[in-house]
Amino acid sequence: MLGTIAGKTCRMMALAGVACTTSLSAEREVARPDPMRFFEGRTEMVSTVKVVMSRPYRSRTLGQGRLLNDGSLALVQQVQDEGKPTTSRLWKIKKIDQDSFAGTMSEAVGPVNVQEVGGSYRFNFRMKGNLAVEQWVTPMADGRTAKSTASVKKFGMRVATSEGFIRRL
Repeated sequence: MLGTIAGKTCRMMALAGVACTTSLSAEREVARPDPMRFFEGRTEMVSTVKVVMSRPYRSRTLGQGRLLNDGSLALVQQVQDEGKPTTSRLWKIKKIDQDSFAGTMSEAVGPVNVQEVGGSYRFNFRMKGNLAVEQWVTPMADGRTAKSTASVKKFGMRVATSEGFIRRL
């Protein structure tokens, strides 16, 4: 679920869908999106990827997710970057606590960490070539769509960005 950098695509998961209720105070209940359920079933992400010194290109990612017995999300994605062969990406993400998720992604080097911050979800992970990826996924009011923005840095300098939308099919 994210943009592509140096021939690698790093898309991410996250967000809305079926809401659950969480108490914020004794007097008020607020509906919170369930990011695991958002990716259950079929999803599609369409984005524009901009890599420094290159022309922007379109990326389309089709996902198929399912919740496992242990509560984790298994997500298989088919990534279709303009002008490149289709690739597959595998995710496994599990809720750690109220606002945190962690897991793996086939293109990541090391763990994928996800934090809820002010109603959005921030993904952080590393990829080969010393690439650090930060992706923000923000659920939209319709509960079926999310905005995704990503930034990829190498040695602290931004080398790529991605902007797009994820929707449930």
